[in-house]
Amino acid sequence: MRREAIARVIAAYDDPVIRAYSWGRFLILRQRFLDEIGQYLPAEGTILDIGCGFGLFSLYYAQLLPAAAFRGLDLNARRVALATEAARRLGLTNAVYAVGDACHYRADGEHAAAYMLDIVHHIPPETVPPLLAELHKAIRPGGRLIVKDVDTQPAYKRWFTLALDLLMSPGSVIHYWPAGELQTLLQRVGFRVYRHLMVDVLPYPHVLFVCHKD
Repeated sequence: MRREAIARVIAAYDDPVIRAYSWGRFLILRQRFLDEIGQYLPAEGTILDIGCGFGLFSLYYAQLLPAAAFRGLDLNARRVALATEAARRLGLTNAVYAVGDACHYRADGEHAAAYMLDIVHHIPPETVPPLLAELHKAIRPGGRLIVKDVDTQPAYKRWFTLALDLLMSPGSVIHYWPAGELQTLLQRVGFRVYRHLMVDVLPYPHVLFVCHKD
């Protein structure tokens, strides 16, 4: 079911470049990591996907969690349109998408959870604290924020990841946060934070923060 869900998501796009990109993203966040992240998502309620891109991960999780409602936000209107079309092709009514800038996100009601997968290092660092504060407001008591990002150590993994980021997003802002610094920031806005160890044979310095709102 889970591998089939990945294959269905990739098949929902016609553009071969997007399909290749999708394969690459699912290679980096492959099945074991998707399971590790997915275990922290609630089975019901609204779940925000901040920086959803083409909708790959929300479309994947929307198949596995049919009682949850996924709401994706991304700055790129073309990606939002493609994610919307992919959801239609997959027959998913529990995944909707809208154009929105994470840097200017404002809490708009209470949500069961939110997640950002490899998004924080693409956001100007001065905008990260207010974004996290708004997400704390947006998540209901007992809810979670899941943040998967890139640590600064070990250095050789950071440089490998930087090379790939520059290849995929030339000219974009890239700022990797030391894991301890980002954890402190998450705690400062009010979350109780658990750092989930993600061990990878590939040279990516993954770090996963599971942030609880009491």
